[in-house]
Amino acid sequence: MSTKAYYPISEIGAGKVGFSRTRSIIEGAFYGNNVVKVTTLREAYELAKNSPGTIVTDMPVYRAEEVGLDRDAKVLLFNDGAVTGRYAGARRIKGEPGVDATKLDKVAMDAIYSARWKTLYHAEVYIGLDPEFMVKAHLLIPEGEENIMYNWMLNFQYMSDEYVKMYLASKKVGDGKESDIYIFSDPQWVPESHPDVDYSCLSDPLTLCYFDTEANCACILGMKYFGEHKKGTLTIAWAIANRNGYASCHGGQKEYLLADGKKYVASVYGLSGSGKSTLTHAKHDGKYEIKVLHDDAFIINTDTCASIALEPSYFDKTADYPTGCADNKYLLTVQNCSATMDEEGKIQLVTEDIRNGNGRAIKSKLWSPNRVDKIEAPVNAIFWIMKDPTIPPIVKLKGAALASVMGATLATKTSTAERVAAGTDLNALRIVPYANPFRTYPLVNDYEKFKKLVEEKNVDCYIINTGDFMGKKCKKEDTLGILEAIVENKATFKKWGPFSDIEIMDWDGFVPDLGDKTYVAELQARMNDRVNAVKGFAEKKGGYDKLPDEALEALEKVVKEAQSL
Repeated sequence: MSTKAYYPISEIGAGKVGFSRTRSIIEGAFYGNNVVKVTTLREAYELAKNSPGTIVTDMPVYRAEEVGLDRDAKVLLFNDGAVTGRYAGARRIKGEPGVDATKLDKVAMDAIYSARWKTLYHAEVYIGLDPEFMVKAHLLIPEGEENIMYNWMLNFQYMSDEYVKMYLASKKVGDGKESDIYIFSDPQWVPESHPDVDYSCLSDPLTLCYFDTEANCACILGMKYFGEHKKGTLTIAWAIANRNGYASCHGGQKEYLLADGKKYVASVYGLSGSGKSTLTHAKHDGKYEIKVLHDDAFIINTDTCASIALEPSYFDKTADYPTGCADNKYLLTVQNCSATMDEEGKIQLVTEDIRNGNGRAIKSKLWSPNRVDKIEAPVNAIFWIMKDPTIPPIVKLKGAALASVMGATLATKTSTAERVAAGTDLNALRIVPYANPFRTYPLVNDYEKFKKLVEEKNVDCYIINTGDFMGKKCKKEDTLGILEAIVENKATFKKWGPFSDIEIMDWDGFVPDLGDKTYVAELQARMNDRVNAVKGFAEKKGGYDKLPDEALEALEKVVKEAQSL
């Protein structure tokens, strides 16, 4: 099997693989006499349907039996409360400088002890949808949180007969040394004063996402939002992939089949709200035969350049899908939206973020009829999606160091999918390396993997701006037109001003004026922000995320060239 669930007696003990202190605290809870195993998606549906506060809509689940449900299953709606986004501030990563694992272990230990008075549900799923890479994950969560469990089983791959057979025949990840993922979650947890428990180790006083990714486990406390459980699980799966020769990707990938029979595989990387899902699922008016891998989570084998999806379904915003929208036919569950009655007295969804920002839904794999779980053809291009007003709608990067470090200094704006501290400027640019705020390993690991793809595997690298360019909005139609020109090999790139490693493509209405002193000053400032970001990586957290000197040098070269304008 792909990850290890069972251990010979000789392999159990202190200092052996899979037996860290944190792992021992978390995994032990799964075997308590207060634990109920939930083995099927149908069982999870019934539990969620009958959970207090669930709204059972009159919207049928489309082709429910193909998804693993009974034919008469309905779309379930559940609302979390005031928090409707992820909160990165609650994350604590074991092994990072400044993280007190001794204190955090005791917080987890005490939280699990307190949960003994509750009935706990144990669910299992697979992450990774091809025999090349499949890992098993376990979730333990209290009674009353059935909707989180059901969503988790829908978001990842529940144990259908097909996938159980595939898993049994799959390759052992890490030569059989990688253990199953174990996640303990108690959304109802509230910190209480107990002997020997010191909450000063928390970065947030009321919530905690504690990861021991070396031992493939996590403890999530006080967090009701399903996205924490989705991304928390992916965090560990991405770490496993990283250790085993894959580039871990928070983005989307698709394959274009052109008229001449050639294939073009494009990967786009961006935060929620950046346009990565729109670009991934765009059908281009039927110009090409398209295969979609996924729009949020996948991995690339850095030797073969083949790519594997980690999830079957889609966790999408509902803001752009009004009541009655044809795409809503594919909804499985909905979170943080409202409901009302139609003229026939049937309960319908109220979407468009009327109730709150970041309304969400899990959509069936059937939403994308051209969906595949693996793309064998090697990836051709990487597109960093940025919302930097000094970057034209498209630029091409030359040189592996610059291509990778631009991903490491990806500039974007805060998404409504995230919960941020009061007073945060939501319009300010911020750096999110590789559009992936869920990394639990040193940043250099991602830097080297993306650099390898460009340097050794001849993958092209671009920056796409889906925000605005000096006050002019980069519309979806512009971005799609640019992509089509690149895919069809009709795009012409030329040297951009003084920049020796950046090329530009002329696009109507978006030609940067390098004679405009205001624009040049802004461009210099934004490039210098990236230099400062890389310097910051070398200083913060004791240099945990320091990049090689070549990365800083590649950016400093761009800044120096910009200063010549």
